[in-house]
Amino acid sequence: MDNCLNLPAEILLEREVDHIDIAQDCLPVHKYKESEDCTKYKSAKTGRGPLGPQWKEITHPIMCSYKVVIVRFEVWGFQTRVEAFVHSCIRDILLLGHKQAFTWLDEWHGMSLEELREYEKNIQAQTNQKVLSDGYCTGSAEAATPESTSVIDLSNSSASRLPAAEKPKP
Repeated sequence: MDNCLNLPAEILLEREVDHIDIAQDCLPVHKYKESEDCTKYKSAKTGRGPLGPQWKEITHPIMCSYKVVIVRFEVWGFQTRVEAFVHSCIRDILLLGHKQAFTWLDEWHGMSLEELREYEKNIQAQTNQKVLSDGYCTGSAEAATPESTSVIDLSNSSASRLPAAEKPKP
């Protein structure tokens, strides 16, 4: 994990690596679903799960996902708190998404790449529709795509999401 994303030296010096454990790390109470609990889920198709405390040491193969999150909110008096809050929200989103990827295994296991891409597209559309219907966003459903969410402008500051679980320090 030295520099698998070819990050510039200045980012590597400041980064904070945050290991997310889909089995042992807890979600906020309002996000928890027993059906998405990796310590209780067992795949009917593959026999994988439930994940115990030492699952990372005894499970092979294991998927590893790298994310780089850079948050800048340069407003005096608010910077540290807002940046920490954004990082914690993104961590929760990544944790939930990876828990779901594991516990929804039987829905996507065995799909071709084309079928998987269509499945992803449908899930993304459903998620966007839910976000819009819950009043979280006033934009169109098409606004929330990976290409359009790379940089979020926060009053002359930005929170950037780059493809990679390494988080630079503020």
